[in-house]
Order: sequence, then structure tokens, then C-alpha cells
Amino acid sequence: MTNDKHPETSPWAIPVAQIASRPGQSKEVDQDFPAPSGIGDEVISIAEGAPVHVDGSIDSIVDGLILNASVTAPVTGECSRCLKPLDDDRTLHVTAFFPYAPDHDSRRNDEEVDIIAGEEESEDTYPLAGNNTVMDLESLLRDNLVESLPVQPLCRPDCLGLCSQCGADLNEDPDHHHETHDIRWSALEDLKAQLEQREHE
Repeated sequence: MTNDKHPETSPWAIPVAQIASRPGQSKEVDQDFPAPSGIGDEVISIAEGAPVHVDGSIDSIVDGLILNASVTAPVTGECSRCLKPLDDDRTLHVTAFFPYAPDHDSRRNDEEVDIIAGEEESEDTYPLAGNNTVMDLESLLRDNLVESLPVQPLCRPDCLGLCSQCGADLNEDPDHHHETHDIRWSALEDLKAQLEQREHE
């Protein structure tokens, strides 16, 4: 969890004091962070502490920092139809805005004042920590990864699932089926069998 007194010690912390000094600066991000807790359920999840790779950039503007990055995380679970284990990487793109605290003293000039984040720039907004010197990704990673997980995970879009009668994997034998008999006709079938036997006798 984030240490509010020493946010720079958080395992999700990125130091940003250098680029937060004035607009127009950028910082590349290319590193692994531990997956936060609480992502997923018993069907599909991202294990706490699993390496989540973040690759992108942080751009400084007048009123904050914007993160644009690809996030790749290992996902484990099982197919909701055939119950096969799932073990794959999930990649998503995130864009997030980290506004400066109200007392932030950014050095503006007439050329820089138009570098301001509009509402359309980002759907996600997160606070900076450590007097605007630390960008902590814990909440951002948890929010975006949780939303990226499917409600009904599938091993493939056209998964046929399991036979409802015997549990056979229909992906391996699409023609698999069972002969079904209507019990309402069983008495007549017994009578027919008896008559056929008498004819043979």
C-alpha cells in the first residue's frame, strides 16, 4: 500500500519532480510494477504482486501531468464454458491526468498557457503525491485492470463448452451427442419389443 508520509517509497511510485517544474517536459516510463490487490475473482484474476509492465510517457502541462501508456499484465483463470485454464497477457492503453495540487507554483508564460488539459484529454484523474513530486500508479493500475477483465472469460470466442450430460469437451469432438429417449414412450417401446419377440418365437 502507498505510504502517505513517504510516497516515494511506494512500489508504484514514479518520481516526477524534474518534469513537474514547468510545462512542455516529458519522461519515458518502461518498467514493471507489482499488481495491486483485489483484481478479479476466482474465475479470472491478476495475482497480487504479479509483474505489470508499463510502457509509455509522462508529459508535463500547465495544470498537471498526463500519462499515456500501454499496460501489460498476466491474467489467469478458466474458460467459463469449457473450464480450460487461461494463462495469457492482457494489454490495454491508459490515458490519465494527474493535476497539480492547488498550491503548485508552475512557471507559466504566454507561450505555455495554452498547454492545458481539457476534459477530453483523459477520462481518469488521479492525485499527485509528495507535494507534486510523485506519481503513484496503484489506483490507476487497479481501476483499469479490473475494468479490463471479462465477466465471462472464454478460451476462444467460439468455444463450444462441455456436454451437459457427460461433461465431454465439445471443442475436441463437435459431433459428440447422446441418443435421447422420451420416457413417455418407454412403455410402448417395451410392448413393441415383446411383440417382436413373440413373432420370432
